[in-house]
Amino acid sequence: MIKKEMIAMLLAGGQGSRLGVLTSKVAKPAVAFGGKYRIIDFPLSNCINSGVDTVGVLTQYQPLRLNTHIGIGIPWDLDRNIGGVSILPPYEKSTNSEWYTGTANAIYQNLDYMETYNPDYVLILSGDHIYKMDYEVMLDYHKANNADVTIAAMPVPMEEASRFGIVVTDDEGRISEFEEKPEKPSSNLASMGIYIFSWPVLKDALIKLSDQPNCDFGKHIIPYCFENDKRLFAYEYNGYWKDVGTLSSYWEANMELIDIVPEFNLYEEFWRIYTNSSNLPPQYISEESVIEKSIISNSSEIYGEVRKSVLGAGVTVGKGTIVRDSIIMRDVVLGENCVIDKAIIAEDTVVGDNVTIGVGSDVPNKEKPQIYAGGLATIGENSVIPSNVQIGVNVAISGVTTKEDYPGGVLASGETLIKAGERV
Repeated sequence: MIKKEMIAMLLAGGQGSRLGVLTSKVAKPAVAFGGKYRIIDFPLSNCINSGVDTVGVLTQYQPLRLNTHIGIGIPWDLDRNIGGVSILPPYEKSTNSEWYTGTANAIYQNLDYMETYNPDYVLILSGDHIYKMDYEVMLDYHKANNADVTIAAMPVPMEEASRFGIVVTDDEGRISEFEEKPEKPSSNLASMGIYIFSWPVLKDALIKLSDQPNCDFGKHIIPYCFENDKRLFAYEYNGYWKDVGTLSSYWEANMELIDIVPEFNLYEEFWRIYTNSSNLPPQYISEESVIEKSIISNSSEIYGEVRKSVLGAGVTVGKGTIVRDSIIMRDVVLGENCVIDKAIIAEDTVVGDNVTIGVGSDVPNKEKPQIYAGGLATIGENSVIPSNVQIGVNVAISGVTTKEDYPGGVLASGETLIKAGERV
């Protein structure tokens, strides 16, 4: 029998609806980040840097780009004969067929996969957080406390605590209270959605709660273990960790990479972030161009100005065009004499000449004010923006648009322009 001390189960099936048009055609873990990476690169890199060489990636929503990106795991040294990375979509069973209906339900449906490796411990991860963590240190903490469950937790501002699972611990780090998204939190120590379970404890809880609708770790599995007097401990983490689940937090995390002393450093030799990057030619910076405090990825061609922005591979910035405080994903073409302010423009989008993006008053978005906020203009992948138009803030655009879609040549702040046939 194959024997692995600890295997990882990486939950990467979420739509990430709070990222709006960025995830209309792609799962959140496959969204671009930091120019050359995708969000899932961070937990995968953490795994191999921590010595965890067996990872099951649970996919569901729009998995094609995620599956293509991961492939057989070569960039992360996860192309192993025994272990390595395995893509685990929902599948048809002899008795019933169902989609993954909750985080724990997804893990339960893959009991056979986990059994194959006869692990002592199972590490549960989310595929949509930006951070660096040595899971081996967390495992040592789990063993030292003879824990049944260890939850990675970190302090958050008290006013944000109700968004998280909140733990209260005693002097030894043992959890004495656990509340999932409480209205009135009793502490600010928040669960990061990273768990280590001793395998028999996890297996028992998953089987016992297998009939629970939408079975979830925070709502069901953790409370079940707590009520059954299992030894639950909090592993306090004080490094950089960002849930890039909203457009504002996604934009902020990208912008933090270009600080003079970035809080999250992509350039450390001892803890590299690996990715499946194409073999691309170098970037071209023209003599007239101006670049200030930006990340410019390979094969980009810059003929204008780029200030405090993050550009993916293969981006073209036309003559006279100014890009400020923006995220421009791979293979975007920006025409000439444009002004792009505080925008997120997704892959393979074409912007015409003399286009202004990010102007006007900070009016809330009419359709989805909670999503399209923060003064950002968000444009989905494969979109086309015609020449000579002005686009406001807190707007969303997706699809091939024409001059007729912009009354008087303007899309005002707070508007949404989704072309027929586009999914949002």
